[in-house]
Parts: sequence; structure tokens; C-alpha cells
Amino acid sequence: MKKPVCDAITSFLVMDVLEKAQEMERAGKSVIHLEIGQPDFVTPGCIVEAAVKAMRDGKTGYTHSLGILPLREALAGHYYREYKVTVSPEQIIVTNGTSAAMLLLFAAIFDKGGSAVMPDPCYACYGNFVLYTGGDVVSVPAKEADGFQLDVEAVRAKINPKVSAILVNSPSNPGGTIIAPDAFKALCNMGPMVVSDEIYHGLVYEGRAASVLEFSDRACALDGFSKRYAMTGWRLGWMVVPQELVSIVQKLQQNFFICANSVAQWAGIAALEQAGPDVERMRGEYARRRRVLLDGLRSLGFSIASDPVGAFYVLANASHLGADSLHLAFDILEKAGVGVAPGIDFGPGAEGYLRFSYANSVENIQEAMHRLKGYLENY
Repeated sequence: MKKPVCDAITSFLVMDVLEKAQEMERAGKSVIHLEIGQPDFVTPGCIVEAAVKAMRDGKTGYTHSLGILPLREALAGHYYREYKVTVSPEQIIVTNGTSAAMLLLFAAIFDKGGSAVMPDPCYACYGNFVLYTGGDVVSVPAKEADGFQLDVEAVRAKINPKVSAILVNSPSNPGGTIIAPDAFKALCNMGPMVVSDEIYHGLVYEGRAASVLEFSDRACALDGFSKRYAMTGWRLGWMVVPQELVSIVQKLQQNFFICANSVAQWAGIAALEQAGPDVERMRGEYARRRRVLLDGLRSLGFSIASDPVGAFYVLANASHLGADSLHLAFDILEKAGVGVAPGIDFGPGAEGYLRFSYANSVENIQEAMHRLKGYLENY
């Protein structure tokens, strides 16, 4: 008998760490949060003002299931400016965050079964989305020396008629690395649909992150406003899909979500058209924090083979402290008051590692390094 799908879905361990940290804080203990990918910046004022105006103007009802046309047109303009790619607004579906985009898209792709090839390690929820929507997960071990990005030949060896999609994430979570253009192009030429999670675009500190749409028309790009615009709680994302998938995904959107948040959609236009200087300011601060965290972790004996060049994470090798990263993460939380993400959350390939987020102030990162130093001295 097939295992019930909800039984197969694993806990999101970083949320377990966060919830324990919040419990400690309610008890009066100090915790520095380096476990979650939550920008500590407030949403830029121009975005907030656009949302307030939308509410005052009565733009609070249901919208078109694909999203309001002005936002989809603004997104199409974004793709041309950033990637020199022409996208029709009719290919863009606005969603309640990128997580909702994944749920809808994977439901369409894996309706008749099939499998998704993805790296190990990768974002903790990818596999659960695939399993829930009827697909199977094919993990490809990714090497630390390669920045935990997919190896083209290792992927090629996994391709068979059952593979419906190849999932890539660049800049990546948990590693913060970028896939090379030639590797990206090779993956797009293998046959299966390439689904590219591009949520951390705009937060790149070295080099450039390409969009999958630069290499293939038969590909899906997922993105959102949460990270670079500091809009996590607004729950606003989007996807760009080939025309043949639009009506399927639209039908699912109509049934499951009706539409994305109307007020957030109007705010999204302001984000795209007015918040560029705010993004640059936040990106510059993340770059500074990244350097402080990397230097601090290395000074404490953690190994990082590939410096992250995007997103806001460092995946550090902590195997010298033991092989059980979940136990280690909770031990650090309880004894040092520092929240970190256990590597095992991102797959067996990250066991023995810890992920640190630098979506926190330099002062807090420095204090976290001080606390970790004390923890390690007594380990």
C-alpha cells in the first residue's frame, strides 16, 4: 500500500528551531536569529504608500486569477530590462508567494506522476512540494567544492522518460552560490522542463545570476517580492510558464486561491518601478554582513569551501563538532542563544553542516560570533 502523502512530508526543521527560539524569548532569554531567511529591513516606504493608496481607493476585491494586468505588464518589463527576455503578460501568473507558485506549478507538472531531479542539498520544501503533488524526487548529490550546484553529467545520468522536471535554484539556498551559464544551458537542453527558483535574484554580490528564460522558452521561472524587497509577510510571488501550461495553472489558481492578495499586487508595481534604490541599499548592507559572517565563522574553525555570492546564507562545515546537525543546532540555541539551521534540513548531503543567515545586523552577527566562541570553548 502506498504511504499516505501527508505522512511522507517531513517537518520544516528550521521552523522547529525558530519556534523553540521564540519559546525561549517568551521566557525572557536573549536569542540572535541566524536561522531564518527573514530580512530584518522594513518594507520600503514607496511600497507601503502604494498599498495604503490601493486600500483608500477601494482596490480590495478579487482580481483576475492571473493577477492584475498592470502588475503583469510591469513584470514583463522587468524581464526585458534585467535579462533582455521578451515575456508576454499572459505567461505570468501572480501568486500568494513563491510557495503557492510551486504548489500550483508542480500540481500541473506532476498530475500524471513523473519525477523531479534536484540537488542534494537544496531548499528543504522542494521535495515535499513534489511528493504532495504526485511526483517522485530524484536527488543528485552536489559537492561542497562545486558550491552544492548541480553537476551536469550527474544530472544527465539520471535522465529517463519518467523525469518530468529538473529543479534549479540560483542563487541557491542553502549555499548562496550561482549556477554557471554553460551548465544552465546544458540543463535546459536535456529534454525535461527546467523549473528555476529565482527568488534570490537581486541579491547578488559577485558575478551575475542568469534567468532560465535566457536559455529556453520551454522553462518555468519562479520569483517573488519577499527577499529583495523585504516583503516576506506580503505573500506576493509570480511565475512565468510556457503558454501551454497557463490555462492549467490558471484553473488551479481559480479553485485553490482565486487570486493573489489585491492590495499586495498594487504594492508590487511600486516595488518594481520605484524601490530600486532601496534594493541597492539593502543589497549593499547584506554584502557587508556577508563578509563579517564569513570572517567570523572561519575564525571559529568552520570550513566554507565556496563563498556564497548571492542570497543571504552561509552553509558552513561543522562536521568537526559531530555528525548530528539537528542536535547541534538545538544545543547551540539552548546554550549560546544563537539560532542556526541544521544542515540535515536541506538533505542528507548537508548533514554535518550548519546554515547561518546574514539577514540580521552586523552588530547582532558579531554578538552571535562572540556567543559561539564561548560555546565552542566549552564544547
